[in-house]
Amino acid sequence: MASPSTAAAPTATSSARFPPQIPFIIGNEACERFSFYGMRNILTVFLIDYLLRNAVPDEVARSAQAKSLMHLFMAGVYFFPLFGGYLADRWLGKYKVILSLSLVYCLGHACLAIFENNATGFYAGLVLISLGSGGIKPCVSAMVGDQFNESNKHLVKKVFAIFYWTINFGSFFASLTIPLTLKHFGPAVAFGIPGILMFIATVIFWMGRHHYVRVPPTGPNPHSFLKVVGSALRHRGQGSHWLDGAAKEHPTESVEGAKAVFRISALLLPTIPFFWMLFDQKASTWVIQARAMDPQVGPITFQPSQMQFINPALVMILIPFLVGVVYPALQRAGWELTPLRRMPLGLAVGAFSYVIAGYYQVLIERHTVLNISWQLLPYIVLTVSEILVSTTGLEFAYTQAPREMKGIMQSVWLLTSSLANIAVAIAAALNVFTGSGQFFFYGGLALLAAVGMALMARKFEVRDYYQLDTSGPVPDRAQPPLASLNK
Repeated sequence: MASPSTAAAPTATSSARFPPQIPFIIGNEACERFSFYGMRNILTVFLIDYLLRNAVPDEVARSAQAKSLMHLFMAGVYFFPLFGGYLADRWLGKYKVILSLSLVYCLGHACLAIFENNATGFYAGLVLISLGSGGIKPCVSAMVGDQFNESNKHLVKKVFAIFYWTINFGSFFASLTIPLTLKHFGPAVAFGIPGILMFIATVIFWMGRHHYVRVPPTGPNPHSFLKVVGSALRHRGQGSHWLDGAAKEHPTESVEGAKAVFRISALLLPTIPFFWMLFDQKASTWVIQARAMDPQVGPITFQPSQMQFINPALVMILIPFLVGVVYPALQRAGWELTPLRRMPLGLAVGAFSYVIAGYYQVLIERHTVLNISWQLLPYIVLTVSEILVSTTGLEFAYTQAPREMKGIMQSVWLLTSSLANIAVAIAAALNVFTGSGQFFFYGGLALLAAVGMALMARKFEVRDYYQLDTSGPVPDRAQPPLASLNK
């Protein structure tokens, strides 16, 4: 519950309008996403053309090192949500975590702009940004939902749609403009602009401080996932399932919730990381490929990093089309595209995007000059894969977990991204695959994951846990904007 000093009481007349604090959160998200994608989308090119140029003279080795560093950074971005979410839920609350880590975020951007020629300072900036960006990621999306109550909960889905659209809007314009800034004005300005946007985002968020509903932290949870697992290990052999022994110290709901976490993780952890291996390389491997293409498209000269604008542009178009047209049409035809069908299909579609890109790379290696516009096709295919896997999978992880374990399942979902980026970073550092081989390697892994997931899905028992219990409905504000956490 919000105290009188932190939120205005809802009234009947306000139920048809968004709460007055929502524009502050949406404005913060738009600027923050621009800042993040602005710096991330030029990171690979900056490392190759600027920071590593003198240290690593060979361009192939330099590209591999740049790719490894970029994916280590992304691994941090998807690891630190565990830290931020824990601090917010247990100790500090979402507002304090968002505000304090946003300042860390701004400091990281400043390091990038100031230390463009200093590797130690620049890498310190990347660490600070991964901490700030990752730490606030689960808090901002959840805080949006916290602002609604029973009188206006019908607006939650609408505001989350706006929230997700805002993410892609920021990504779209950052992808178009910041690569050009790097080309024409240099790294200090190119990294400085995202830093300014992040500072503006922080100020916008701070300006709404008197309006926010602030859900207080819960403090330590005596029946958390880790405590249930620890109890089960101490009381082994107490039932048919290895977790049954935890019932001596924890309620049945918590024990069953822990079982659900392991059940869902057994499906997602061996498969979903292979999708993120594909998807996140659009900011590294695909950019490196674009550098070897003809950048001239009619009167426009595209920078290699700019092609990433295709993904958010397509997401804003394809999600309404798939959800509103394709899925219902398939259902009317007698074949419902359930989540357990969408995710393996999405992995296979993603593998196909890498087959296309790999074929392009074969032609490039044969000294065929390809226009950069050819990347449009694999970007379209990869975006369809994203919608089938990412937007479906996060919601699936959420609905399949009981109320007590929904938070830990979101952490597991984000962990799949972190693990994937660590794997790509290690492979790039070892320079295991180069050229066309890496495209077919990752595409093959994703295809095997698709087959494996399809086989496991046939035996998976779907158990939907909605936010209802014997004490009444839990407000919709408990649900995050499921499609946004990995953006």
